[in-house]
Amino acid sequence: MSQVPLTARGAEKLREELDRLKRVERPRVIEAIAEARAHGDLKENAEYHAAREQQGFIEGRIKEIEGKLSNAQIIDVTKLDAGGRVVFGATVRVLELDTDAEHCYQIVGEDEADLKEGKISIGSPIARCLIGKSEGDLASVEAPGGIREFEILEVQYL
Repeated sequence: MSQVPLTARGAEKLREELDRLKRVERPRVIEAIAEARAHGDLKENAEYHAAREQQGFIEGRIKEIEGKLSNAQIIDVTKLDAGGRVVFGATVRVLELDTDAEHCYQIVGEDEADLKEGKISIGSPIARCLIGKSEGDLASVEAPGGIREFEILEVQYL
C-alpha cells in the first residue's frame, strides 16, 4: 500500500476515534454479547446477533483506522514553506469568477474531506486544478455544469 497524505489534525482525529473504539465501544459491545448469551438460545436471540454484527463493524473500523495510520504520511501544515503556492494542507481563498462567490477550501486527505467544513480531498477536481498555483493565478476546472474558473485570492498554511 502506498503512503496516504494526512494532515496532523486529521491524524489526531483518527487516533481519537481509534481510542474511543478500543476503550469505550469495544467493551460495551462485549458486555452486550455476554448479556445476550445469558438469555439462552442464541439461534433466535436477536440481541445477540445485533451485538455480534456491531462487534464486527467495530473491529473492522479499528483495523481500517490502524491501517490508515500506519500508511499515513502526516504533514504538519503549519511548518510548510511552499513559497505562497497551493500545496497539500494549504487553506485557499478563491473567487469564483462566474458567480463572484468567494470560497475557502483546505486541501486535505480523502479521509478528512468534508465540504461543509470547507475541506476538499486532494483527489477532487477543484483541488487538482489549484495545486501548484499562487495568489493571483487563475484556475479552471471542468465540472458537470461546464467550466468553472477561480481566481486565487489568498493561500495560507494554518
